[in-house]
Amino acid sequence: MSSLTIAIIVAFVIGYFFIAIESVTKINKAAIALLMFVVCWTLFMIDPTGLVTSLAGVDHSEVAGKVGKIIEEHLGETGTTLFFLMGAMTIVELVDQNGGFNFVKDTLKTKSKRSLLWRIAFMTFILSAILDNLTTSIVMIMILRKLVKEKKDRIIYASLVIIAANSGGAFSPIGDVTTIMLWNKGVITAAGVITEILIPSLISMVIPAYILSLSLKGELVAPSSKKASGGEDDYLTASQRKIIFCLGVGGLIFVPIFKTITHLPPFVGILLVLGVLWTVTETMYRHLEHDDSDGMQKRVSRMLTRIDMSTILFFLGILMAVGCLQTIGVLAQLGEGLNIWFDGNHYIVTGIIGVLSSIVDNVPLVAGCMGMYPVQAAGDMAIDGVFWQLLAYCAGVGGSMLIIGSAAGVVVMGLEKITFGWYMKKITWVAFVGYLAGIVSYWLLRTFIF
Repeated sequence: MSSLTIAIIVAFVIGYFFIAIESVTKINKAAIALLMFVVCWTLFMIDPTGLVTSLAGVDHSEVAGKVGKIIEEHLGETGTTLFFLMGAMTIVELVDQNGGFNFVKDTLKTKSKRSLLWRIAFMTFILSAILDNLTTSIVMIMILRKLVKEKKDRIIYASLVIIAANSGGAFSPIGDVTTIMLWNKGVITAAGVITEILIPSLISMVIPAYILSLSLKGELVAPSSKKASGGEDDYLTASQRKIIFCLGVGGLIFVPIFKTITHLPPFVGILLVLGVLWTVTETMYRHLEHDDSDGMQKRVSRMLTRIDMSTILFFLGILMAVGCLQTIGVLAQLGEGLNIWFDGNHYIVTGIIGVLSSIVDNVPLVAGCMGMYPVQAAGDMAIDGVFWQLLAYCAGVGGSMLIIGSAAGVVVMGLEKITFGWYMKKITWVAFVGYLAGIVSYWLLRTFIF
């Protein structure tokens, strides 16, 4: 490993450290992530031909252009995530502002704090298997804001949303980006991952939910009713609100179907749903006067101005910095080293990969594993073998251990302003216990049942 490679890794670690102590430094994590991204790639440009073997024989005058294309490829992959995030956040906010979640809120409504926790946990778990964990997290946070007034209680529920969303996405072939990657690659089948990973995923959610329920006692204090937050106005009829809900939530469910039919990236489907919903709501609000400020606030054009750009830029910085590590081959070397160090024990290897997925993005980790480990005709590396199924479980569920370890965690962190330090102190060990319990249950299932 060259000194320049070590310098890039050090820059990433330092940046990650300052993100972790955001509550101490009071410096927004997005600023640190952007600096980390730029520093990593600036160091990369000192000697790109020495870091990437494919650039070794390229003429010096063409190196900058080649590197530019590499960065653009990473930016393109990152951009699909960012546009998906912006589209999903806008759709959910639009449905929420126009009262679309009112009846869902009424369905979940209960006075008991513990009862609400279990209802939220199972609804999140189920929805994240159908939708993606990012969209599910946004939906559930919007509902929680209507049900839970006290901030200290709501962040506990929000933390469980992260755990349940990641667990629910791990057993579904369309529930998480990594399971989609493994499914498309053909190393796992839909039937195999559902039947064998469902129980471990469920256990990884139920155990943390039980532990967190012990910290919740008594009854909920309902949030005060506000006109702006519940759609309690005369602008739309009850049937129009239901139309918005059906188009919004139904559209989110339609996104993976659209991807399957057209083979286009998921962000194209989310933009299709946003475009349809935008057109429909503009038609509903066309009778309003332009000086009607309350009504105008509920239109998409106004909601777009309220998108949390710091969360978007944080995503950009983190994913592009990880892209630099991927380009110089650090992630692939790490995976190969794990396989050698632990003598092919795939329970330990995938378990550590899962822990690493809470630190760096799980997508390049899984991509590196797919490129590094060949599919075999039989054994742990066969289709639906132990390695590939555990990789789907560990890469998905492992992201819950740190709040920036998954897309769900990052978006909840931004929406509820949960600090890295609080989550690490209160939730990390809880998620880790559930994570290990899921791996043990998978071993028992593979040993004595399947």
